[in-house]
Amino acid sequence: MGKIYSAGCCLLLLLWSVAAQSALDRIGDFALLDSRGTFHQLSRYQHRKALVLMSYVQDCAAMSSMVSNYRELQSRFDSANIEFLLIDSLDLGRARLQEVDQGMPLLADDGQLVSETLGITRAGEVLILNPQRLSLYYRGPLLPELDSLLVDVASDAIQDTVSEAGNGCEIAYPVRDQHAQSPPDYTSEIAPIIIAACSECHRQGGVGPFALDSYIMMLGWSPMIREVLLNKRMPPAQVDPYIGHSDAARYLSKQNLQTLIHWIDNGAPRGTGAEDPLELLPIPDNKAWLLGEPDFIVTGQANAVARTGVMDYIYDDVELPFTEDKWISAVQYKAGDESVLHHLMTFVTAPGEDFWGAERDQVSVSRRFLEGYAPGKPRATEFPAGTGVLIPQGHKLSMQFHYVTNGQSTVDITELGLYFSEATNLREKLTQAVASRFVIPANDPEFALQSEHVFDEAVVLLGVRARMNSRGKKMQFSVQYPDGSVARIFSVPAYNYGWQPHYLLDQPIHVPAGSTVQVIGAFDNSISNPGNPDPDKEVGFGLNSWDEMFTGYFTYYREQPGNGR
Repeated sequence: MGKIYSAGCCLLLLLWSVAAQSALDRIGDFALLDSRGTFHQLSRYQHRKALVLMSYVQDCAAMSSMVSNYRELQSRFDSANIEFLLIDSLDLGRARLQEVDQGMPLLADDGQLVSETLGITRAGEVLILNPQRLSLYYRGPLLPELDSLLVDVASDAIQDTVSEAGNGCEIAYPVRDQHAQSPPDYTSEIAPIIIAACSECHRQGGVGPFALDSYIMMLGWSPMIREVLLNKRMPPAQVDPYIGHSDAARYLSKQNLQTLIHWIDNGAPRGTGAEDPLELLPIPDNKAWLLGEPDFIVTGQANAVARTGVMDYIYDDVELPFTEDKWISAVQYKAGDESVLHHLMTFVTAPGEDFWGAERDQVSVSRRFLEGYAPGKPRATEFPAGTGVLIPQGHKLSMQFHYVTNGQSTVDITELGLYFSEATNLREKLTQAVASRFVIPANDPEFALQSEHVFDEAVVLLGVRARMNSRGKKMQFSVQYPDGSVARIFSVPAYNYGWQPHYLLDQPIHVPAGSTVQVIGAFDNSISNPGNPDPDKEVGFGLNSWDEMFTGYFTYYREQPGNGR
């Protein structure tokens, strides 16, 4: 355990002594977005010697001078490979935080969950964290002696956690205290959240690694649930909830996060409900065609999935028997074994083309993207009225399968149902691939890239998709209008190679002719990226999984009918 010492000389003496049984206090991993929507995770700072965090409480009278002193401390360690951040411990919200410019990133602690987990009790409280070991070097006020401590941190000389009592404004945690007095009820509060946000994957036969189908399972997995909620591994495919919105994203409100985590922190009580809603949840019929029998069913090849290991992508070209052009108004995937099929993408390709088509040679190309599959509840995608995907006569479908192993060997045969449109004067739904060519240096935690495409005609944007490989870090989609104004339309601040959904926007965006769509992002080719196979390797563009890609896809249709009939 860390020790508490009085300020001044006693702290300084401590910094030069090592206890025989010394150890740094362990803390859990956590992740937050800052006021600008940038993702920060403690374990993703392993390329730094330390992460320094100070509690920001806007209404505390001494806060301005505390921040000023904190910035001065940061300036003295500019070259020491130490990161400095602020954390909003009052949960002011993104809108108010964006009005605050303190000269460094300010983490938005929605629901105060990270601040309370870290045990922050006062404004101006400083934590010096070890990202490699997820442990604590120092907790306390901003003392002059911290210069000496940070020097020792930079030289790996700190062996024991140093704790000092602070005297800043006290921080209240009203929701935590309320839940401590009256813990959330499992039957009426916890189970409904799990059913709405988790059960579609975490069920028997689902792609989740374990089923959350009873109170007993919730209780057993509660430590893991708490961990993945705080470090934002779950819900998967994290997006910025303040930039655009898509039903394909798995949002979880701060109120639901507080309810789940505080329930776990209070011992995960069963409550008095007679029935267990998770046990009563019916197993969904994932083999039904939700829009009725399709006009044509594409049966994919039989793909063998091993018990263990990491599988590379599998590609399949499907020849079609159509003797005329076909317009598709809706599609539905039916996974053969949804416990292993992680995602599936399908393009319409010309004879002689493969899955990648013109993307092999061009950085900006318009393509016919049919639709993608992602794990979860069955979905049929109906294209907007008056639009469709055109399959010209003689063209085929090119499919890319991504599987995850789950300890059992299996064979997946997935079906794709196509629904034809008989309407006339349709507008063709297309996808603009906007990419870059590059070489990523070794050991670079933030290799930034930007690509763009100008639309010469007015279009309606329907959705976006981010595409990078294992070194991908983040990707944001924007539109620059002819008057020079820029609007961010969607952001994936914590890109994960394992999750590549097609985000259909809840509200389509009308883009006038002459507008520029922008893809802005970065790679993390460092030890801080847990998916990086080799941070010491320089990596360039390529279409194989061991290469890297930087492609943003914009799904759209032209405002005016094009080549529809």
